[in-house]
Amino acid sequence: MPVNKQLSYLYNYNFSFMMNPILLGMLGTNEIIIILVIVLLLFGGRKIPELMKGLGKGVREFNDAKNNVKKEIEDSANDVTRSVKE
Repeated sequence: MPVNKQLSYLYNYNFSFMMNPILLGMLGTNEIIIILVIVLLLFGGRKIPELMKGLGKGVREFNDAKNNVKKEIEDSANDVTRSVKE
């Protein structure tokens, strides 16, 4: 196999290996601890509660919006069924 083909094969193999979505869900305890230590070093102990508070507010707003859309869809479906019965 020519050298260029070998390098091309290795590059494509490594790239496809890194892009495999199955590997994203396979974090072990050691990896999670290392990630948490890096986050702690980057943001510091005082910023992390503020970040989590903001994240919590965002999740709460998302859930509220999701529930409102669900309620509106159910209400419109109920209105349609009532108008069909009449």
